[in-house]
Amino acid sequence: MRVIGTRAMGVRLPIISQGDSLSDIVAESLVRASQTEGLAIHESDVVAVTEAVVAKSQGNYASLVHIAADIRAKFPGGTVGVVFPIFSRNRFLNILKGISCGADKVFLLLSWPSDEVGNPIMDVENIDEVSDLLPKGPIPAKVFREHTGAFKHPFTAIDYIDLYQDAGDNIQVYLSNDPRDILKLTPHVLAADIHTRNLTKKRLLKAGAKTVFTLSDILSGPVDGSGFNPDYGVLGSNIATAEQLKLFPRDCGAFVAETREKIRKLSGVAPEVMVYGDGAFKDPARGIWELADPVVSPAHTERLAGQPNEVKIKMLADQYLRELDGAAKADAVKEIIRNKTGDNPYSEGTTPRKYADLLGSLCDLVSGSGDKGTPVIWVQGYFDSYADEADD
Repeated sequence: MRVIGTRAMGVRLPIISQGDSLSDIVAESLVRASQTEGLAIHESDVVAVTEAVVAKSQGNYASLVHIAADIRAKFPGGTVGVVFPIFSRNRFLNILKGISCGADKVFLLLSWPSDEVGNPIMDVENIDEVSDLLPKGPIPAKVFREHTGAFKHPFTAIDYIDLYQDAGDNIQVYLSNDPRDILKLTPHVLAADIHTRNLTKKRLLKAGAKTVFTLSDILSGPVDGSGFNPDYGVLGSNIATAEQLKLFPRDCGAFVAETREKIRKLSGVAPEVMVYGDGAFKDPARGIWELADPVVSPAHTERLAGQPNEVKIKMLADQYLRELDGAAKADAVKEIIRNKTGDNPYSEGTTPRKYADLLGSLCDLVSGSGDKGTPVIWVQGYFDSYADEADD
């Protein structure tokens, strides 16, 4: 019987630069790792490439000047109400600076006590007391701080109200949990939230907004030769320099298909391939949801679009097979696994998440965002079950 199930391994790559043939580098590095470590590549393996190196090889960058130009084009009146950004130096500060450069006046509406992914802007233990004292929104930042007191993010030690206020002389910061409060300041709005942006846009338009764009509309096409993303705009972008952003990669479907084919040519095997960004996990200490990208995986091979249909082994063992012991119980479990169908009566307690989200989260945890130098994760055995006795 096999004693190893799923394993995820980081594969080191050289430092990637704009113009590099990343699909060749990934395929060659995987095959070299296979030969060096004595591990065979299987059809059911997953080769996951972080979005950062895909975007880097594409040269998918844009400057604050490019953002400013797109803002001026979309908000020709010069006033922009920006609603519900996340609190992040890496993810939003440069975007805000670009917005500020492209507008005459910016009304920035922040949510409280935290942003949509859980970054706090006040001591959440004081929320009941503060709620009773605060006026209705939009609440000026100065009034909000008079009631909440100074507050710095527990991880970054940044006061995001101060940080965003200082991003431009034309920025005025307000607080509210109703996006429609921005319409008391301006009818021209940029919805800066990530996962709830379409709902926010719908609510604003229904409430009478004259202009509503989302961050997915900013740099959805090139501006003066800039990078762009037709699906996500500046969503999923990261700070590259003080004046530049690395955007979420585009054309990922073509990259995935090309990489898979090059691995097949070098190894004779075509594993599953995906591009991944942030994992969809939540920090247990502070309750911060790590998914600041618009999706976990912007592209992947077909099998990864599905979701698991698994049996709950502990439920089988404790409930349905409790009269059996030892080898008889193990054999019975394996038989049920082998014969399971789409109408699986033994799946209670298993949450049917998408393969791409589960694998992307696994890969993000393995690769990290620091100095490991492994932007490719090679996953083996993910599609195995207790009933599988040998490698495919």
